Amino acid sequence: MHVLILGGTTEARALAALLHPETRVTSSLAGRVASPRLPVGEVRIGGFGGADGLAAWVRAHHVDAVIDATHPFAENISFNAARAAATAHVPLLALRRPGWVPVEGDRWHSAASLEEAAALLDGLGERVFLTTGRMGLAAFADCRQWFLVRSVDAPESPMPDRTEVLLDRGPFTLDGERDLLHRYGIDVLVTKDSGGAATAPKLRAAREAGIPVVIVRRPPVPEGVETAASPEGAAAWVHGLAEG
Repeated sequence: MHVLILGGTTEARALAALLHPETRVTSSLAGRVASPRLPVGEVRIGGFGGADGLAAWVRAHHVDAVIDATHPFAENISFNAARAAATAHVPLLALRRPGWVPVEGDRWHSAASLEEAAALLDGLGERVFLTTGRMGLAAFADCRQWFLVRSVDAPESPMPDRTEVLLDRGPFTLDGERDLLHRYGIDVLVTKDSGGAATAPKLRAAREAGIPVVIVRRPPVPEGVETAASPEGAAAWVHGLAEG
């Protein structure tokens, strides 16, 4: 059985480790990170050329199942995966880590997009910790606030005029996030609802400091696509296909 895993997320790497070597696994990475953490098994890097290109690759490489384990905000590839799987007539599963849930003491403000998040900043704070990744900074380019932008690779313009870039890769510790908020005088945090534990400490640090958090809601999984919340659940789905 040949399984194509889309994505370079923590969950995608964990799933590849659970399936390999009993199952042939090919992990496809987008290539947006300069030095990605590679999973076990076969790896390809780069795009497919849209849904038709992905469907053609699936057919040419005799893929039996596709698992979309991309970042929860990788909306385009998720919809391309749904169309490609339907075209190639192979089963598709979306592996999505659960989103974050506010607890007592959180001061969360929900936004439907990066643009809406930028519009919420006036009145919330002057020194912004922006952890939405290096893509999409143009949404904040006209903001008057000062920004600390944290990303794995250096972001590209356009970006806010008053910006300091911090290159770092999670997982992050609670003590580290507490220190960062204090050291830079952060008074508002902007993030995406990525879920997972690797970057969650910033939310607790913000809660303890009484700092408001603007959280961009994740897009929905394409309609009709089955989902799993963990690598173990996705592995069980694959094993069920093999047994069936």
